[in-house]
Amino acid sequence: MIRVRRGNPADIPFVLDCIRALAEFEKLSHLFEGSREQLTEHLFGERPSCELLLAERSEAAGSAADGYALYFTTYSTFLTKPGLFLEDLFVLPEARGLGFGKALLVELARIAVERGCGRLEWSVLDWNSRAIEFYDSLGAVPVTGWIPYRLEGTALAALARR
Repeated sequence: MIRVRRGNPADIPFVLDCIRALAEFEKLSHLFEGSREQLTEHLFGERPSCELLLAERSEAAGSAADGYALYFTTYSTFLTKPGLFLEDLFVLPEARGLGFGKALLVELARIAVERGCGRLEWSVLDWNSRAIEFYDSLGAVPVTGWIPYRLEGTALAALARR
């Protein structure tokens, strides 16, 4: 049986290890700059900017987590409703296919409905066919016609200085 629970500061080392593993899986390790202090501040500090769920085997008391979901609130002006954006969904390789990812998404959907959200969104790399098949099986649909844009690093700093 799978238990999904809210994260707490003691979960930070596990989550940081998973973020590193996710960066490796996505072939983006060169972009990883995360720190335990920053993640703790952004999840549990005075003004949290994101939230954390952990999935674990409920039959083992004190069992280690097998996966996590990190998400934050967005807003749709077209719907005039908040939404949730799933930044990371990660399940340990040895636990994949056992229902941990689905349990995390079910809990996120429940939270979204409870909060009156109009949508739950996320991105997936176009080459990650296993994830795409999984999301399709849940009834999720790709968003077409939109191209994601991003400002970061020196470009972000340069624009802020204008």
